[in-house]
Amino acid sequence: MLSQLRPAVTLLGSFTLLLGLLYPLTMTSIAGAVFPAQAHGSVVMRDGQAVGSSLIGQSFTQARYLQPRPSAAGTGNGYDASSSSGSNLGPTSAKLADRLKTDGEAMRSATGASVLPADAITTSGSGLDPDVSPAYAELQVARIAGARTLPEAEIRRVIAQNTTGRTFGFLGEPRVNVLAVNLALDALAPKG
Repeated sequence: MLSQLRPAVTLLGSFTLLLGLLYPLTMTSIAGAVFPAQAHGSVVMRDGQAVGSSLIGQSFTQARYLQPRPSAAGTGNGYDASSSSGSNLGPTSAKLADRLKTDGEAMRSATGASVLPADAITTSGSGLDPDVSPAYAELQVARIAGARTLPEAEIRRVIAQNTTGRTFGFLGEPRVNVLAVNLALDALAPKG
């Protein structure tokens, strides 16, 4: 029995060391060398300070900024990265239907739009989506231009510069990174 147990324990120890320690450390080192920005969280820096991540959404509520889609992560206004989650309200939920109706009416009233993009009033699965659809970004152009006293064409140009198409030309949907647009807007017309 001991003759069968010793090889099993030796293999378990060897594979634990190899696959549980050496392999992950090697892959982490390679990733850090080949993709340093992604390996360190895709942190966006301005003037030597971290202002956010291109992968994690954050709340922008001022009229001068492109605003993200609603978030159900955490309490309050959402966008709590330590509590990433959706609302868990299903399609038959009366609470969800009431919130969508209320938010839709408020958005229609504020923008004059008769049809709203889905991401204007729905939350993402993680609650931390860093992107919005080009249609939702377009819906916000007039508000941003008015708050910044800039021509709408200039706001559209900034949004277009920060719009990413489908991955590999066929995966996903075109998207606009909210943080990138807002940083570009601040560079164009700094905060007053």
